[in-house]
Amino acid sequence: MASHRVRPKTAGTYVRRGIVLTYLFLLVVWPVSLIAQHTFGNGFGNLHTALTDPAVTSALRLTIYVSIWAVAINTVFGVGISLLLTRYTFPGRSILSALIDLPLSVSPVVVGLALLLAYGGTNGLFGPALNSAGFQVAFATPGIVLATTFVSLPLVIRELVPVLTEIGTDQEQAARSLGAGPWQTFRRITLPSIRWALVYGVVLSLARSLGEFGAVKIIGGNIAQQTQTATLVVEQKYQDFEQPTAYATSFLLALIAVAALVVVTVLRPKENPDGD
Repeated sequence: MASHRVRPKTAGTYVRRGIVLTYLFLLVVWPVSLIAQHTFGNGFGNLHTALTDPAVTSALRLTIYVSIWAVAINTVFGVGISLLLTRYTFPGRSILSALIDLPLSVSPVVVGLALLLAYGGTNGLFGPALNSAGFQVAFATPGIVLATTFVSLPLVIRELVPVLTEIGTDQEQAARSLGAGPWQTFRRITLPSIRWALVYGVVLSLARSLGEFGAVKIIGGNIAQQTQTATLVVEQKYQDFEQPTAYATSFLLALIAVAALVVVTVLRPKENPDGD
């Protein structure tokens, strides 16, 4: 086995590390820590106030409900689209790959407005027909689920596609040559190879769903205790000079997202740099 030469650390190395760590501290760690500091400025009083506020508890329940649905939808379709992009060649494949990144480049407010024009009850393209059938999308939970699903769509796919490309198709073809069906091949060969990329994509999708603001505000209408998600209630409480409740709600959202990332990072197996 070839030995790896380790470069000695120089003063420049420590300076570059210091710059990166300072940048991350000022951009991420310090602002988030201020939310925690203001949340627990008087002990657990702010958290108690937030968790006993009907508007906050209703918004948290709706946010969790919407996030679960969005993550479930993106997981199913994310796996399907990833397999389609990496295992098949077809006209328009590059266009489909580019369209997947559209939610990352378009403002969520634009997404919400587009969905409102499509599914609005009065002037929407499909809204009147859906309302006649007794199914309301705009200014209701289905619209919020649709908007949240749209903005978090690429996260699962962009985690899976590189892994599926790297592992190739040799093992899958071998399994099929031995008589395994498509589902059996996916369950026994493909899924174990992509499980950690899938889990990480799901966690990122969950974090993105919890924090969505612009699209859900437009399509949901921000109706208190009906279509008001946690991010929207944070805005309202802050504007209504109920900052402690806003801080506590923000802290809860950040805590869920950070906890999910930490759990995945801890459980994810470490790669062996020597390849053993």
